[in-house]
Amino acid sequence: MRTNKRYTNATFTKRVDKDSGRHRSRRNPDEPLLCEVCKAVYSDRRWISKSAILESSDKHKNWRPAQTTICPACQQQREGVAGGFVYLDGAFLMDHREDIERLINNEAERAAADNPLSRVMKTERVDNDLLIVSTTNEHLALRLGHALEKAFAGKVRYGFSHENKLVRVRWHRD
Repeated sequence: MRTNKRYTNATFTKRVDKDSGRHRSRRNPDEPLLCEVCKAVYSDRRWISKSAILESSDKHKNWRPAQTTICPACQQQREGVAGGFVYLDGAFLMDHREDIERLINNEAERAAADNPLSRVMKTERVDNDLLIVSTTNEHLALRLGHALEKAFAGKVRYGFSHENKLVRVRWHRD
């Protein structure tokens, strides 16, 4: 029996994330691992900062010696694969550039305390009226957009990629 449907099953199928997992390994590696670049430690199936290990040293006192590797965030920075972009523009940016950059750095440090894999990869100044911040994951880009909106008002737009885990945050204030 034929129907006159205007849609197909492809409309409802889930889109496949093509690039987000390419910097991750297939299996969970043996613990502990130590990143030779940023000194983050892989423990309890997640990456944590070195200071967090020192606070809970009783739990990990019977570890074997750590193997060195490169964490996913350092690998992303080396390859130049960003997980999020924050675009800042407007006349307000030119007048308050130092305050805005300080807010971005402080928010990135707070995010790194929770997750050492969320980092600002680079900050580019394009002319005097545009600032582009690249992040290693999409959560930090969203967090920076929320912090900018809360601290300096302005208009924020969030654009999500449908196939990859990538977000573009645009902040504007005149």
